[in-house]
Amino acid sequence: MINKIHNITVAFLVPTLLFTIVTEAQQAPQYTQYMYNTTVLNSGYTGTSDNFEANLLYRTQWVGLDGAPETQSFTVQGRVGRKIGLGLSAINDNIGASNNVQVNGHFAYQINIGYTTKLSLGLNAGLDILSVDWSKGNFNNGLDPVFSENVNKTRPIVGFGAFMYGTKWYLGASTDNFLNSEIYNDDEREVTDRKSQYYFMGGYVFDLSSVIKFKPSILTKYVAGAQLTLDVSANFLIQEKVSVGLAYRYDDAMSALAGFYLGKKFFIGYAYDYSMAGLENYNNGSHEIILRFMVPNRNKRALSPRFF
Repeated sequence: MINKIHNITVAFLVPTLLFTIVTEAQQAPQYTQYMYNTTVLNSGYTGTSDNFEANLLYRTQWVGLDGAPETQSFTVQGRVGRKIGLGLSAINDNIGASNNVQVNGHFAYQINIGYTTKLSLGLNAGLDILSVDWSKGNFNNGLDPVFSENVNKTRPIVGFGAFMYGTKWYLGASTDNFLNSEIYNDDEREVTDRKSQYYFMGGYVFDLSSVIKFKPSILTKYVAGAQLTLDVSANFLIQEKVSVGLAYRYDDAMSALAGFYLGKKFFIGYAYDYSMAGLENYNNGSHEIILRFMVPNRNKRALSPRFF
């Protein structure tokens, strides 16, 4: 009897949730390892490191639920000259019947505002490509006109980011896109509403000893009409080779993180999320893997990783 109730709940809850996300508010994907994937959230981060960096991230959310979110992102960025940062990002996000691809070019300019403090102002511009293929789902009423016409739309993206940092801390504020828009199909029974996401972030690195660094960090996301998202994380860097930590996303998930520096050029990180949003009995958690490739600036001697 209990299993039947669970099956009925999942059968009702999951399609309703996915349909709501696709048709009412097309929101940006979330990342647990945002501290290693900052460029996709804040264009001001572009070029702030002395290294040339390329990141590849894969995230699968709510494993075991059909149509659950799955995200891949790729970023490449670096500094040109002393004050200019250039980069490129691409995000592929799938949920249910929808696929969303975003491609952005990034530009940032750094301003010295103190002996060790800098402010980097960034812009991103690109395209948002949304497609919804209703044939990928099963519906009780396949004749409903809402599901009779697929969605294929391309829209512009223009965003801004500010990233202020020193040798051991950072603060950031950004939006992925200023341009709000709504998509209707021909009979105006289906709407996809894209609203601007606003991000606020910060972090500090403490030297606990000669071999251990501690970095607490925070990320908040605000979207009009949605609940404020709050991520808090705490990571330890041990002997500049191993990173371990915990994270909490308010009213959503608890996470464990681990990462390894393979020499000076490679970093691999993994995060596991345990859902606390009411779906924990129906999925096997979320998994996220990030690969980072770094080419140190030969003109500067990096004594240790900056850890952000």
